[in-house]
Amino acid sequence: MPAPDPAAADRQVADWSEVQLHIVTGKGGTGKSTVAATLALGLASSGRTVLLCEVEGRQGIARMFDVDPLPYAERRIATGLAGEDGRAGAVHALHIDAESALLEYLAMYYKLGRAGRALDRFGVVEFATTIAPGVRDVLLTGKVYEAVQRNSRNRGATQYDAVVLDAPPTGRIAQFLNVNSELAGLARMGPIKGQADTVMTLLRSPRTACHLVTVLEEMPVQETTDGIGELREVGLPVGAVIVNQLRPRDLSPADLVKARRGRLNKTAIKADLGAAGLTPTPTLMKALTSEARDHAERRALEDEQQALIDQLQLPTYGLPRLAAGVDLGGLYELAELLKEQGLA
Repeated sequence: MPAPDPAAADRQVADWSEVQLHIVTGKGGTGKSTVAATLALGLASSGRTVLLCEVEGRQGIARMFDVDPLPYAERRIATGLAGEDGRAGAVHALHIDAESALLEYLAMYYKLGRAGRALDRFGVVEFATTIAPGVRDVLLTGKVYEAVQRNSRNRGATQYDAVVLDAPPTGRIAQFLNVNSELAGLARMGPIKGQADTVMTLLRSPRTACHLVTVLEEMPVQETTDGIGELREVGLPVGAVIVNQLRPRDLSPADLVKARRGRLNKTAIKADLGAAGLTPTPTLMKALTSEARDHAERRALEDEQQALIDQLQLPTYGLPRLAAGVDLGGLYELAELLKEQGLA
């Protein structure tokens, strides 16, 4: 299914080859997690080894890829489609939770192996990550940072060409990523502050891009605009806007105008129905013209929102609404579209 091309000119100049960390955010209900998974598969279909991370505790990755719930451990879950060179990368997944990340942090930096697990049993870990949300976000982003920064010295650990983070929604994304600001009143020095500084160096670098997912509705587009402003205000790199769940564009602009005004050529519609073996009864004709009018009005509203997105002057990509819903096969279909458009 071909996807609309709302910003081809922008895409021709967008170069994502240097980006290692793709952060995907969006208003709830826009398909943010689906787009993150799609992007990971698309990057893998370009021959890359990709890590797809989630931090919201919903086990969305497991459901989308039809695998068992993910532990706090990296696990290979899919293979990308082979490219023209015959190479196909792989998608690994990681479900990050703050408690496990804190235990790992204590073991790495303070050598608190069994002692850290004892703290967890007494509820100290949960208490620490709940009472100090800034620390929680440092731990979550710190684990993502570690995956991006790996090199040959990390024996036995998979090295990734790209990491895709299914991040919190746009309403919280700037706060989540701006970990230095969140820690200002909690830790002015020490290892946690040092880790936050290091993470921010990556997040503010050209190696990171924050992509925003929206649908062509007023509230999601407004939240996307607000999210872009908040990210820029704290110095975080804005990547692309991904317009999800686009409707088919089968009617011409002229026909859409006629449909809204109730002036479609009913003789032609009856002829088409007859050619398809259907009887053009008055009830059927009324239902079809009413459906066409609703579709045309919806398209007009979507065109208004698309114009607002175009004003953002960002690389923009489109993914269609899949009539049968998004299963694993649908993810591969969407991933191929992102690859063709140049984001993956």
